[in-house]
Amino acid sequence: MRNCLMGSIAALAGVLMFSSVLHSQTAERSGVARPLTGAPTVDLSGVWEANMSGMQWAEYSFAPNVPPMTPWGKEKYLAAKPSYGPKAVDKSTDYVNPTTGKDVGCLPPGVPRIYIQPFLFEIVQTPGRVVELFEFDHHMRQIFTDGRQHPKDPDLTWMGDSIGWYEGDTLVVDTIGLNDKTWIDRGGLPHSDQLHVTERIRRPASDANLVGVQKLQVASHLEHQGIHMRGQLRLQRRIH
Repeated sequence: MRNCLMGSIAALAGVLMFSSVLHSQTAERSGVARPLTGAPTVDLSGVWEANMSGMQWAEYSFAPNVPPMTPWGKEKYLAAKPSYGPKAVDKSTDYVNPTTGKDVGCLPPGVPRIYIQPFLFEIVQTPGRVVELFEFDHHMRQIFTDGRQHPKDPDLTWMGDSIGWYEGDTLVVDTIGLNDKTWIDRGGLPHSDQLHVTERIRRPASDANLVGVQKLQVASHLEHQGIHMRGQLRLQRRIH
C-alpha cells in the first residue's frame, strides 16, 4: 500500500549541496541485509538543541538557497503557501502552522522537517531501538536497530518507517515510507512519496576533552523524485 522542555532553538541546519536529477529516484524499499547489532556502541542519549547561530535562514530551511528542481518539484514549490521563509504569506496553508483560520494544523512535520521545528528533542537508546522524543506536539519517532529490514511495500505515513544500525561510533538511520503530504522544510520545499532519508549520527572527536559542552553531528542524505540533498547538522546537548 502507498498511499507542536524549555526555550526555543534555532533550526537545525547545515551546509548543503543540492543537485537536480534527470530521472525519478526509486529507492530500494526492501532494505539491504547488514551485520547489525541492536546494542548501542556510542552514547547519543540526552536532550539536544541546534547550534547554528548567525544563520537566519536556519529558522526555516536547511540552506540559504532553493535547490534545483524537476518540473514537478517546481510546480509544487510555487503552489506552496508557507508561514516561514521568503515565500511566507499572511494566509498560509502550512499543514503544521496554517494562518487562514480554516485549515487544520499541527499535523506531523515529517522527516527531516521535524528537526527544524524550534523545540528541543531527546534521544533515548535501548538495545534494539532508538527513540526520539520531540517537544513539538509531543511527537515520537522510533528507529529500530534489532536487525529488521523495511517492509517491501510500506504504508505511507507522516514519519515514515525507520531502521538503524551502528557502525562503530556512528548510528546510521534509514527512512522510507513517507507520504507526500509533508514538506522537507518550513519554507515549502516539496517531496514525493519516494523520499529516502539516510542519517549518520555521531559525536565529533573534538568533543572528547570538552567539559559541560557536548555536541552531535548528523550527516544527512536525502533522495527523492525531485531533489538530491546532502548536509551536516550540528547540535549541542542541553545540560540541566
